[in-house]
This record gives sequence, structure tokens and C-alpha cells, in this order.
Amino acid sequence: MVRFTLRRLGAGVVLLFAISTIAYLLLYLSGGDIARTILGQSASQETVDLKAEELGLNEPLIPRYLGWLKGAVTGDFGRSWFSSQPVTELISSRLAVTLSLVIGTIIITAIVAVAIGVWAARKRGAADRVIQVLSILGFAIPSFLIAIALVNVFALNLGWFKPTGYVQIGTSVTGWLGSVTLPIIALSIGAVAAVAQQVRGSVIDALRQDWVRTLRSRGVRENKVVYKHVLRNAGGPALAVLALQFVGLLGGAVIVEQIFAIPGLGPISILATSQGDLPVVMGLVVAIGLIVVLVNLVIDLLQGFLNPKVRLS
Repeated sequence: MVRFTLRRLGAGVVLLFAISTIAYLLLYLSGGDIARTILGQSASQETVDLKAEELGLNEPLIPRYLGWLKGAVTGDFGRSWFSSQPVTELISSRLAVTLSLVIGTIIITAIVAVAIGVWAARKRGAADRVIQVLSILGFAIPSFLIAIALVNVFALNLGWFKPTGYVQIGTSVTGWLGSVTLPIIALSIGAVAAVAQQVRGSVIDALRQDWVRTLRSRGVRENKVVYKHVLRNAGGPALAVLALQFVGLLGGAVIVEQIFAIPGLGPISILATSQGDLPVVMGLVVAIGLIVVLVNLVIDLLQGFLNPKVRLS
């Protein structure tokens, strides 16, 4: 298990390096007069040139990248070109907000998707077809449309929730729950649809196996067969889909945070990208890439626990 973990960690480090390198190259090639954007159109060309030299924009690609990489390895991603705020501080203050939405969504998704998927696989017939149709609809409708509908119905019309804003959990637990409930529901619907379909298919395949019939013939209770043995066998594919949903939710949260005015990574991602604020954008790339690597590592370890054959692959 230790060798398996080290292999996955090594692959994650290589992947993170590749992601950051490609992102830096694309941002470098995109160009743009960043110094002019920072100083404004009324600034003189001499002032603009001095600003570009100050930011190191005149340096060739390789020295610029190596300088950034040296700082990134030590956790120093520089300062925002526009606000002069340290990138690490800027991102860390908002990362917890976004992760609270995404992790909450993943927990809800896992519970609801397993319940729906197992129920559909066991009932089959008309109930199964209804679940499949609803899953397709949930997967097809974008999360931001669901978010807008939830705001109109439950915030503006019924007044059950505030339409915008975010309350820190340390300030008020009930206030925090009220501020994240609608965003989590908006993000969960599509994720539940995707994972439930995978759980349903995996459970149906497992229920057809000979070892399931053997367990039943020995008098093992049906619930124990399904929830102890079948779910463990079907858990690997479902975990893989759940990991993909986690990655997708990081992107979906950007738009949902804008709709609900939540101060997560979404607002600064959009602002930094539109401005061409390279230090902030690269900090976001590394932060999200690191989260993706860690999530995949956890999923790989869980799959290795559920299926020892995975550790040998």
C-alpha cells in the first residue's frame, strides 16, 4: 500500500508540474500590454515601460518561468499586479469558502446518488425509467440556470433564504447553512444525476454475478447482500465518477458564486483572468491543480482499499 501511495504521489507531482508549465506558457503567449492596463490609457509610454520592467515583463520566457517556479516551490507566488496583495493570502482567504461549497455538494451527492442508484437498480421497471429520465434532465440543465430558479423561488418569492451573501461558519452556523444551502442544491443536482446513473449501472451488473446468487442461497439477508457486498464491488466506478464531479464542481462553483455573491475563488478567478493578472492566475492554477491531485489520490486509495487489484495495476 505504501508503494502504491508513493507512485500516485509521484504521478501527482508530475501532473501538477505539467499543468503549471502549460498554463504559464499559454499566459505568456497570450501577451497583452499588462503595464498599460495597470496604469491606464493616459499614462505616458515611458511610465509604461518602467512598469513593464518592474514587473519583469521584458524578460524572456525561460528566465521568467524559472523565477516563478523557484518562488512557487517555496510557496511564494508573488503579488497581484493590480492590488499588490500577496497571491497566497488572496487565494487562501477565499479557498475555504469555495471548498465548503464543493465538499458540501460532494457529501450530499454521495448520499443521495447512492440511495437513488441502489433504489433504481433494485426496483427496475417504471420507477427505474423515471429515475433515468430525471437523471438525464438533471445532468442536462446547467447549474447556473438551476441557481437562478432557486433564487427566484426560495429567496425572492418565498423569502426562506437570503438571495445573496455569505456568512462565515465561525460567525454563525445557522447563518452559514442558510447562505450555502441554495448554492449546494444548485451544484448537487447535476452531480447527483451523473453519479446515480453510475451507481445504478454498477449495482445492476454486480447483482447479476454468481457470487451474489451464492450469498442469497446461503440465506444472507438481501439488504446485507446489497449494502455490504454489492456496494463495495460497485464502489470503484462510482468513486471515479465522483472524483470527476469534484473537479467539475470547482469550475461550476465559479459561476454559482457569482450568482449568489459568495466571496470564493469565483470572483477573483474571473477578475484576474480578464485583467491578465498572471501571478494570481498562476496561483489559482496551482491551488486548483493541487486540490485535483489530492482528490485523485484519495479516490485511488479508496479504490485500492475496495479492490486490491487496483494496487497492482
